[in-house]
Amino acid sequence: MSFARSLLRVKPAEQLSADGSHSELNRTLGLVPLVALSVGATLGTGIFVVLAEAAPAAGPAVVVSFVLAGLAALCSALSYAELAGSVPVSGSAYSYTYATLGEIIAWICGWCLLLEYGVSVAAVAVGWGGYLNEFLQGTIGVTIPDALAAPPGEGGIVNVPAAIVVLMATGVLLLGVRESAWATTVTTVLKIAVLVFFVAVAFTAFNSGNLVPFAPAGIAGISVGASAVFFSFIGFDAASTAGEEARNPKRDLPRAIILSLIIVTAIYVLVAFAAVAAVGSGVLGESDASLAAALRLVTGQSWPAVVLALGAVIAIASVVLTVLYGQTRILVSMSRDGLVPPMLSQVNRRSVPARNTLLVGVLVALLASVVPLNQLAEATSIGTLVAFGLVNIGVVVLRRTKPELQRSFRTPFMPFVPLLGLALCAYLITGLDAVTWMTFAIWTAIGLGVYFGYGRRKSRLNQLEHAVR
Repeated sequence: MSFARSLLRVKPAEQLSADGSHSELNRTLGLVPLVALSVGATLGTGIFVVLAEAAPAAGPAVVVSFVLAGLAALCSALSYAELAGSVPVSGSAYSYTYATLGEIIAWICGWCLLLEYGVSVAAVAVGWGGYLNEFLQGTIGVTIPDALAAPPGEGGIVNVPAAIVVLMATGVLLLGVRESAWATTVTTVLKIAVLVFFVAVAFTAFNSGNLVPFAPAGIAGISVGASAVFFSFIGFDAASTAGEEARNPKRDLPRAIILSLIIVTAIYVLVAFAAVAAVGSGVLGESDASLAAALRLVTGQSWPAVVLALGAVIAIASVVLTVLYGQTRILVSMSRDGLVPPMLSQVNRRSVPARNTLLVGVLVALLASVVPLNQLAEATSIGTLVAFGLVNIGVVVLRRTKPELQRSFRTPFMPFVPLLGLALCAYLITGLDAVTWMTFAIWTAIGLGVYFGYGRRKSRLNQLEHAVR
């Protein structure tokens, strides 16, 4: 096989499914835990943390930014749903791309997912300290100093709470997937209840004047806002990483992906609208704990803000837990394919990839403690958009190359929905700034160096080809 052809070798969908069916991971998750995993990985990121970053850029039209990002995510989610029902393995977009577009594209996709997951965990963890301080101030009257609780660049030196919440989530993951799923389900219900409480209180202070001008920066502002919040829709991707731990993945994964996206988008839009109408988009950008600050302004009392802050502490911790879970499972698939070291797919007696989980947890904790929030969020967005774009291409390719493959869900209006998803991803990428592009280019270059220095030689497909010769 020529060098060029070896880069584009595909791993057949049947082989991927066979590898997944012999996985050492335990199949314990039904539909409800999968939906909770999906919602848990999403709900909290865009509302509790990134709304403060996106609202000043888009103005009241940040609501439209969420709708636009949700539409782009929906098109991609439908493609994910078909591939998850066809190739139910833990590698998510990485595995789907391996089955359709070839090894080097799969590697780039997997490398983007590592950026997406690892950096999004860090981005969410950075915002945890703000809400923790809000809760501590309202209950015991003390706060952690900004030097130890604020993001670097915003008065902080080292964000200790961010590192702590990542390490706590790592500890829960090491207990096992059943325990992690139970914790995720409970915390997801709690944070939905807290957000419903926020909406009910915020609407008592509804002021239509806060919605004018609706889009002060026009379409450009809406696009910038949508690009910034898009990473908060990666929850359904986390559900697809549970393909080898779902009891009935072909049936439940597509349902969980679509249901979770509908739930999350509805809540995002409702909360963003209530917040902007109550206090205005400019006020939301003045605090890392923007929703808690909004409640204090609306009510003139501290207890509603304390309730909201407690909900945010729980919500953000659950996002950290579920997204960290997704990253470890993608590494399991990449390791099993030989593209990263084999120790990352080894599991302990609890069927947990312990070394993988510890490594990821420590690295992400370090990242969360020293990198500013806005840079983290945008770096996550570009990794997410590239991965989603590749999935939209992959579902079209697999329809053509494997028309006979059993599919428990079929993307409607093929190929228009995936192509629309691809176009929207490309459009949202243009809203990211030059620094983000530079970061992504450096990350991709490092990834290609790792692939050509290690992954290509150690690839299982490469070794099988040499064995046949």
